[in-house]
Amino acid sequence: MPKRLFSLWAGLALVLGGQAQAVTPTVIAKGLDHPWAVAFLPDGNFLVAERAGALRIVAGNGKVGVPLSGLPAIAVGGQGGLLDVVLDSDFANNRVLYFCFSEPARPGSGNSTALASARLSRDQAQLEAVRVLFSQRPKVSSELHFGCRIVESRNADGQPDGKLFLTLGERYSRRDDAQRLDNHHGKIIRLNKDGSVPADNPFLGRPGALPEIWSYGHRNPQGAALSPLGVLWMHEHGPRGGDEINLPQAGGNYGWPLVSFGRNYDFTAVGTGQSAMAGTLPPLHQWTPSIAPSGMAFVTSERYGKDWVGNLLVGSLKFKYLARLVLERPYAGKVVKETRLLESLGERIRDVRQGPDGFIYVVTDSDDGRLIRLTPD
Repeated sequence: MPKRLFSLWAGLALVLGGQAQAVTPTVIAKGLDHPWAVAFLPDGNFLVAERAGALRIVAGNGKVGVPLSGLPAIAVGGQGGLLDVVLDSDFANNRVLYFCFSEPARPGSGNSTALASARLSRDQAQLEAVRVLFSQRPKVSSELHFGCRIVESRNADGQPDGKLFLTLGERYSRRDDAQRLDNHHGKIIRLNKDGSVPADNPFLGRPGALPEIWSYGHRNPQGAALSPLGVLWMHEHGPRGGDEINLPQAGGNYGWPLVSFGRNYDFTAVGTGQSAMAGTLPPLHQWTPSIAPSGMAFVTSERYGKDWVGNLLVGSLKFKYLARLVLERPYAGKVVKETRLLESLGERIRDVRQGPDGFIYVVTDSDDGRLIRLTPD
């Protein structure tokens, strides 16, 4: 086979990935209003965040509860609302959870992404001791690009280290801010669980730089996960093409909007018109055309066979499937194969998580959103 044809064939094989192992989607609950995230409670219930501004308990039998009370004011509109929710690693003892949302300005106009902590009441009816740990600065009048995925980090021994990562979008109209360190637009930040700044953050003490910043040059990151090796992975939306998977390093610049594999929505070049430049870090993987990725999870369970262990799962909003990415090594290396799951559902996949039972769960983004468990055939 000629070299050029072989290259084209290899690229097609990576995108299609051959035949995916069959899984059966089992609907646990439906009728959710644009669910954005799911977390797993120790009693077998689910905690689901709806973008429309509600946090609900979904029982193991699928019964959807009434909204929990105690949430702060939320700027619901466009891509904004109640977004990610995660449980503290010691939730079984402290009942603490973290959530991020679009926070309205008080007073004045505009909004920004905010991170809060709270305690779930014993009767699972309300949030207690709600505290906003972080508010993105500056607030702007926009309903776009909030980012908003939360990850609790761990040390080299695999133990929780008391730190949280939060992904932040560049709010679309402020894209150039992603290259400046005097604001939180287009950044990943790193905080202690009490909202204070860790002493080893990369820009702490640098004049003109906000100390919460971990990495910059991001566009709209709506997926993040910590690998079992302790490495932070994330993905972000590109414009017309150029969705990226990145491994954010302390102080790293990931290029937006100077470079991109995609193009602007009017088909003009992004920044330099190049996909790489000195001083910026390249993505581990990119999708062109854009799949509009959301949600990210590593498979550590053998529920789906040993071949799945170490794979990465990413939801696609645009093409309505769940991508299974096979890596060179479990939890590490470049993407060597991609297969598409759940295409027959015809649903926008917003979040994907592995539950404590080892099964994979997804939520679908619609006004009749569903919580679904994937059962291996």
